[in-house]
Amino acid sequence: MACIVCGNIQARGLAAWHAACPGCAYESASFRVAINEQPVADPVDEAERELGLKGLRLENFRAIVGFARRYAAPGAHKLLDVGSAHGWFLETARDSFDVLGVEPDAVVGARASARGLPVRAGYFPDVLGEGERFDVIVFNDVIEHIPDIRSALGACHQRLNPGGILILNLPNSRGLFYRMSKTIARLGWSAPFDRLWQKDLPSPHVHYFNSANLAALVGKHGFELVHGAELPALRAKGLLERLRCAGNISMLSLYTQYLAILCMIPVLNAFPSDITVCVFRKKAAG
Repeated sequence: MACIVCGNIQARGLAAWHAACPGCAYESASFRVAINEQPVADPVDEAERELGLKGLRLENFRAIVGFARRYAAPGAHKLLDVGSAHGWFLETARDSFDVLGVEPDAVVGARASARGLPVRAGYFPDVLGEGERFDVIVFNDVIEHIPDIRSALGACHQRLNPGGILILNLPNSRGLFYRMSKTIARLGWSAPFDRLWQKDLPSPHVHYFNSANLAALVGKHGFELVHGAELPALRAKGLLERLRCAGNISMLSLYTQYLAILCMIPVLNAFPSDITVCVFRKKAAG
């Protein structure tokens, strides 16, 4: 398949489902996204998932709201959170913006709505009204799950007011753990690599970007990069639960990964993080 960023033909990657571009380093997966089709016999434990993710996400969400305030146009007030999940970002941002969430996962979205958060069930941009426009659109760990990412970026451009900003918070292919997982996979142990792609989950990753190839792709849809940053990818609190809910792995593999990562947390600041955030501004017409 041709690379969606630079057009080069992608090469076979580290698994039958994995491909990588030799030109720009974009990576893709051929996984099928099956939100709302999770088998009843193997459900995702949302309570366990919340325990594993909430602490880290809230800390990072506060930083992202800060980016939104800094780069949004004067007077900006309408913010859309695409893939709003449990509603944690909505809760963090609503003191600064009028917020709206869109969530395709019926179970997760219903939990957020039950807490009184403004969440619409369905897919972006289908659930939006014809004339709805926003000053800020945010994707937190979402854009890498969307197969037709180019259509999603086009919809963002259409739905943003002049001077509006798009914030993408997503995994970083230059991150230490991702690069380590690729090395380990080449040696014959694919479990960490599979886990980072969220293989076998209802909504796996289908893209892996770094800040450069992401900026190149988004730039083709009428945006300019105004800020890039890395955010912490791990905290000790909730780490075991986060690993446990990220796929079907053996107990031996689970605890091996847990102990290895736990030992590395103190030195992670010296290496690229596995989370990158890019802030883009909608270009003026013409």
